[in-house]
Amino acid sequence: MMTTIWQDLRYGFRMLLKKPGFTVVAILALALGIGANTAIFSVVNAVLLRPLPFAQQEQLMQVSSLDVKRGRGQIPTSYPNFADWRDQNQVFDHIAAYTESVAILTGVDNPEQLDGVSTSGDLFAVLKANPAMGRTLTPEDEKPGSPRVAVISYGLWQRRFGANPALVGQQVMLDGVNTTVVGIMPQGFDFPLRAERSEYWMPLDPKSETNMERGANYLSVIARLKSGVSMAQAQAEMETIAGRLAQQYPDRNTGRTVKLSSMYESVVGNIRPALYILLGAVGFVLLIACANVANLLLARAASRQKEMAIRTALGAGRFRIVRQLLTESVLLAVVGGGLGLLLAFWGLDLLMAVIPTDFPRMTEIGLDARVLGFTLGVSLLTGIVFGLVPALRASRLELNESLKEGSRGSSESISRNRVRSLLIVSQVALSLVLLVGAGLLIRSFKQLQDVNPGFEPHRVLTASVALPDAKYHEESQMKAFFKEALQRGAEVPGVEAIGGVSPLPLSGDMAMSGLTIEGRPTPGPGERLITHSRIITPDYFRAMGIPLIKGRVFTEQDTEDAPRVVVINESLARKYFPGEEAIGKRIDVTVAENNMAEIIGIVGDVRHMTLDKDSGVESYFSYQQVPLPFMTLVARSKADNPASLAAGLRNAIEQVDKDQPLSDIRTMEQLLADSLARRRFNMLLLGIFAAVALLLAAVGIFGVMNYSVTQRTHEIGIRMALGAQARDILRMVVSQGMILVLAGVCLGLVGSYLLTRLMKSLLYGVTATDPLTFVGVALVLSAVSLVACFIPARKATKVDPMVALRYE
Repeated sequence: MMTTIWQDLRYGFRMLLKKPGFTVVAILALALGIGANTAIFSVVNAVLLRPLPFAQQEQLMQVSSLDVKRGRGQIPTSYPNFADWRDQNQVFDHIAAYTESVAILTGVDNPEQLDGVSTSGDLFAVLKANPAMGRTLTPEDEKPGSPRVAVISYGLWQRRFGANPALVGQQVMLDGVNTTVVGIMPQGFDFPLRAERSEYWMPLDPKSETNMERGANYLSVIARLKSGVSMAQAQAEMETIAGRLAQQYPDRNTGRTVKLSSMYESVVGNIRPALYILLGAVGFVLLIACANVANLLLARAASRQKEMAIRTALGAGRFRIVRQLLTESVLLAVVGGGLGLLLAFWGLDLLMAVIPTDFPRMTEIGLDARVLGFTLGVSLLTGIVFGLVPALRASRLELNESLKEGSRGSSESISRNRVRSLLIVSQVALSLVLLVGAGLLIRSFKQLQDVNPGFEPHRVLTASVALPDAKYHEESQMKAFFKEALQRGAEVPGVEAIGGVSPLPLSGDMAMSGLTIEGRPTPGPGERLITHSRIITPDYFRAMGIPLIKGRVFTEQDTEDAPRVVVINESLARKYFPGEEAIGKRIDVTVAENNMAEIIGIVGDVRHMTLDKDSGVESYFSYQQVPLPFMTLVARSKADNPASLAAGLRNAIEQVDKDQPLSDIRTMEQLLADSLARRRFNMLLLGIFAAVALLLAAVGIFGVMNYSVTQRTHEIGIRMALGAQARDILRMVVSQGMILVLAGVCLGLVGSYLLTRLMKSLLYGVTATDPLTFVGVALVLSAVSLVACFIPARKATKVDPMVALRYE
């Protein structure tokens, strides 16, 4: 058995080398299909299939508040609510609250702002994560009066401390405070799983003013289920606890409940639909490639009928012939798979260059054993799938007719070759589905690009500043710092205007505040009005190009000693002051410490979260009346290259405080582009796959039509000898091909209508059944197919009847 298999392999290699043109085309088609599938599967494997890097992930739960009354999804919670969840539940082994934070590292070379996490003491117990050195945080570390401690990442330990093994137990300067490093986490550990890796973990301060406020919802919560407790049981108990809290604290908790979801789902849930669509798309590309190669094999099998007849006459059974032909197709697939793996290896580098920075688990994407196994499995399965039908057809022949046939091939028409016709129809249909999907994403992306964000992003540079509490504890210190920083920033050559804001538009951060309008009834429990609130400096609107609609903006005279004032956006004016003048009215926003503020101006709406979400109601407060220790500077440049301002702004900040770094320096256009990154990624990949599918389909149509013309040379010669004109031959060949194409287009339109509904969540401003896209794509595909049919048809008109008849 092994001897005959080895013979089949050697003979298969010889036959493939004998027809290098056929072999190269088939291998390239398969390499494109298999390579694309391998690249996308490596992403799916890392994000969806690989377990989270934590022990017993099935027990890890994300615990979120749910604002049922306002229809808001899973949102953070406050420290007092978290403390009650922790103390009253009986279903969790451990439960921890955390929030992303930043800290400034000084005393080690240049100052640097670090991304990290402030957390309750049970975080590492929830994750079952052990340190590489030292210890992790414990509940004792968050008690009032406990020494200030931190656990740092392996990367920070290597990068800033030279992998000093004696660092554990030593003190480092974080935010101007001596902090003892009690542990170093292992290489590769990260939490939470986000684009920026966390470099430290420090205890929350439960006694801070913010943490004592039950309405300060800024904490994320995770928990580990007790052994034997189901998610449903835990959900029921947490809902009971939420009900008790709503009765105890109706002003803050009425209309709120608790929602449990698996931690895995919270990490990958948002990206799953897009990845499945992309995986389906590359599956279609592979099917089209398989159909292409199957057509090539069918054509090649027809030319090898005499060879198969001789082998049969010499005693080879049908099974032996099928096995030989399948061996050749599997060899093609394996070589194509090897080349596809190489393409995937290169493609992953390109993929990582365009993948969004907020893509979950992107650092884990790569080619591992599971991906290699997938590639091998796909290659073998592909070889069998596209080789089986041609092999079965080639083994079913009339021995006497095949031996008598001589050198002339069969003159069967394409219309009578059902298998080849079916393959063409399926190629066109699959290509149309991909093209429609890509067309919808392109139109959707164009719609988003045309959305007015409410500000002018060109020539604007942004940079974040976070003042350490130990050094800037007093509000007067914060105001003094930012006032001097802005003054020095305005003196930087090339700066047209400079301002500050917290939080920055499109940064992903938001600040929700309660709203009360003077003279109107106080809302009942759970009925409070909500507004997005922003803290800004006087020149912010000018620096960002946000238009003033009515009234005035802040000036340097709007200090803490002046009357409290506020600027609102158009949406707030329309919603809460319809048909009346909003200027002069007074509102109370909780961010302003429950003091009524007079509305002095109305500005245009700004898309602060994403371009596909309305701005909502927003209020702006002066940093001099509501100071914050963290703001983002926005500087408008006189020149077209705002990045050139970075060095000058950094120098201006150093002149105010040499230990204060600037971080997250980006242009506003970069932020705008980043906000569209996921949509651009989906559009780009699906567009590439659709283009490859279109190319493969066109090549397949051309190949089949060209083969048909070659096989029908004798028939065409007779038609021309009997008086057929060139245009008749042209019309005959083109019409036969276009009938199959139009059948594929009709089938593809039906498939697109059914499948594009799965893309609804990826679209903006375009319906999943957009008629313009469907019609446009059908016309483009038909036009390309017409060209693919026309070239062989043109060749058919050049047939010399005398030569064709001598061919007999």
